Amino acid sequence: MNRGDLVLFALSESKDFGAAVGEHLGIALAAHEEREFEDGEHKIRPLISVRGKDVFVIQSLFGDSQQSVNDKLCRFLFFLGALKDASAERITAVMPYLCYARKDKKTKPRDPLTTRYVASLFEAVGASRALTLDVHNLAALQNAWRIPTDHLEAKNLFVDYFAGLEIPSEVVVVSPDAGGIKRAEEFRKALSRVLPVPVRSAFLEKYRSDDVLTGETFAGDVRGKTAIIIDDLISSGSTIVRAADACRQRGATAVYAAASHGLFTGKPSEVFPHPALNKIVVTNTIPPFRLPPNLVPEKVVVVDVTRLFGEAIKRIHSDESIEDLLE
Repeated sequence: MNRGDLVLFALSESKDFGAAVGEHLGIALAAHEEREFEDGEHKIRPLISVRGKDVFVIQSLFGDSQQSVNDKLCRFLFFLGALKDASAERITAVMPYLCYARKDKKTKPRDPLTTRYVASLFEAVGASRALTLDVHNLAALQNAWRIPTDHLEAKNLFVDYFAGLEIPSEVVVVSPDAGGIKRAEEFRKALSRVLPVPVRSAFLEKYRSDDVLTGETFAGDVRGKTAIIIDDLISSGSTIVRAADACRQRGATAVYAAASHGLFTGKPSEVFPHPALNKIVVTNTIPPFRLPPNLVPEKVVVVDVTRLFGEAIKRIHSDESIEDLLE
C-alpha cells in the first residue's frame, strides 16, 4: 500500500515514553495542543497537517495524580477523532498499558463487559488499528476488538534480564494462579533456551472474591531452587506477595517476580519491601511513581520497552510482520 509519511504523537504523561520511541524511529514527536477549560472540559488537536498520513498516537492508559484513567481515555478518544476528521490516512492507537483489560468476562450476574465497550469507543472515533503490550487476556482482546490489533510481549526482555543474573540453582517459573499457566509456560520455554540450568514449572491455586484471596494448593517443587513468579501486572501486590510467601515456605532459596505492568496501587511502601522477594522486574509502560524513590533501585528493576514499540511501529508502517518480535 502506498501510505503517507509516518507521524508520531504522544499525549500528556506519555510524552517521555513517546519521545524515546521516536528516537528509536529517528523522528521527533509531532506537535499538538492540549487546552484546559475552567469547567474541567478540554480541547486537544494536532498542530500539523495529518492529511494522508500514517499516524501513530501513544497514550498509556493508567491513572496518576494529574489525570484519572478516564480523563486519559477521554482525551485519547477525542484526539483520535480529531485526526480522523483531519483526514489522516490511518490512525493507530498505541497503548503501552491498556485500561479496563481486566474486566473481560462476567463473573457475577449483570456484570459489564468493559473490555468490549472500550473497544467500541475506539472504533467509533475512527481508530484504524491498536497496538498494546501484554494484556490480561489476549483471547478477550482479540474477540472484543473489530479493528486489527497487534499485541507485543515483554517476555524476551525478562529473559534477557534473568539470563544476566548467573543464577546458580535450578529455576522454577511460577504462575500465581491457574489463569496464568499458559503465560508462565511460554516464559519458561523461552528462559530454558538461554539458561544453563534446568527450568521447571509450578503454579499456585488462587480464587478472588471481593478482593479476598483464597486457595492453598501449590503444584511444583521449589525447594533449593530459584523461583520466578511471572504475571501480566502488579496492582496492590497481594497476589505476588502471597505467591512469594508460598515459595519461601516450600524452601525456595531466592524469589523474583516479573510483571509487564507495575501499577503499585494500595500501600506499596508497606508491601514491596517484603523480605520474601529478592527483586521485582517490571517494564516502563507505567512509571513506578507510586513507589518511594529509595525502593526502586533497592527492590524494583524497570525494563525499557520503547525500542520494542519503536520496532513494532516501524514494521506496521511498512506493512511488515511483527511476529518475529515475539519469538
